[in-house]
Amino acid sequence: MSLADNTCVPCRGGVPPLEPQKIKELLGQLDSGWTLNAQGHIEKTYTFDNFADALAFTNRVGNVAELEGHHPDLYLAWGKCKVEIWTHKIQGLTESDFYLAAKADRAFQLPTSY
Repeated sequence: MSLADNTCVPCRGGVPPLEPQKIKELLGQLDSGWTLNAQGHIEKTYTFDNFADALAFTNRVGNVAELEGHHPDLYLAWGKCKVEIWTHKIQGLTESDFYLAAKADRAFQLPTSY
């Protein structure tokens, strides 16, 4: 089963963030390009040939986020969209963050339609 096949679980707080070794393991299960930033969030920038394709992708990820009840920060610009994910409630990473990252990768593989 792929990480993208899992359902995000809402975090109610009170749980510890993932340990560095588990983060490394889960990063290895994602498509290339995901990194751990200085704030301890995972992020990836997807590139496109134009603004419309970047916007379409941003909207697809937004729709997935709404369905999962787990919301990334999305940064849209001409030809790119950066997705930044972490669990706000604990200011760290949970397994659900990696599920959402994998779902973003899956959304990137879908054909663009306006």
